[in-house]
Amino acid sequence: MSANSFGHLFKITTFGESHGEALGVVIDGCPAGIEFNHELLTANLKKRKPGQSSVTTSRKESDLSEILSGVFENKTLGTPICIIVRNQDQKSGDYNKIKTEARIGHADDTWLTKFQHVDHRGGGRSSGRETLARVIAGSVAQMLCLKLSPEMAIKAYSSQIGSYKLSETERNNIWSINIEDFITRFPSLETNTKVVNMLETAKVEGESYGGQVEVQIKNIAAGLGQPIFHKFKSDLAAAAMSIGATTSFEFGEGALSTEQKGTEFHKKMNSDVYGGIRGGITTGEDVKFSVGFKPTSSIKDIAKQGRHDPCIVPRAVPVVEAMTWILLADHLLWAKLDRV
Repeated sequence: MSANSFGHLFKITTFGESHGEALGVVIDGCPAGIEFNHELLTANLKKRKPGQSSVTTSRKESDLSEILSGVFENKTLGTPICIIVRNQDQKSGDYNKIKTEARIGHADDTWLTKFQHVDHRGGGRSSGRETLARVIAGSVAQMLCLKLSPEMAIKAYSSQIGSYKLSETERNNIWSINIEDFITRFPSLETNTKVVNMLETAKVEGESYGGQVEVQIKNIAAGLGQPIFHKFKSDLAAAAMSIGATTSFEFGEGALSTEQKGTEFHKKMNSDVYGGIRGGITTGEDVKFSVGFKPTSSIKDIAKQGRHDPCIVPRAVPVVEAMTWILLADHLLWAKLDRV
């Protein structure tokens, strides 16, 4: 099995299975001398970990990281960084049935067809728990990005869960809100309680929901992205769509732009409709994009009997954010080479 790596100059390789000994990541290309922020890594892992609220899976994992290489005296060495998290709360017996009966909507049958031999426990490497390694890598990427571009900031949040959507006003005021004040990461004072009730009911009834994760990047450097095969938008889409359960990617006006006349769409050069990207290269304006997630595949009796999220969106928020930092780190390093 290949293709476990992502990136060019800042390159990550993830490893491990949901019910194996541990999951982790090797990060190659992080420059030496970057201050390692252990608190940042711990906080980001906490945002993603299971069992964090009434609307997530009941699996309990401490998700404590262990740094095996690449960091000394609290700074990166410039050598490969390897960080792992050991699994603690596996209940592999819950998955014996799927040895012979593939779950609807999961990758059980497709992985078996492709590889003939797979780890069926908790979905093995196809499990959402694989994203833990991405959050670790994203945390290191964030440390690097804030060294190279201190003013840059990312805000990721649930913009839609089921039929509930943030209003335009709520989305425009997102920078004044603490997303972590909302267990669904759906930052709406008006409808948050309704969303929580819907997901708590879904856990009991074996139902599930999908939704959207939206990301805004402000104070991003202009000139990120290569003009042909590694446009910033195409690499951003690849980063986002590599996450499990994703179904769509849009930036700027997205699909709405296909309905407009050119004279309406191209009113001015600098406009939100472009999402901060033109010609595949960042303009320096805020980048805005969204990622769609399908309803969680574990439903009905499987959901009632096991430990599953009724909606993956709240825990996907830090994962999308992590992949965004990873991509930014890669392109910031690339931009430095472009100008030599």
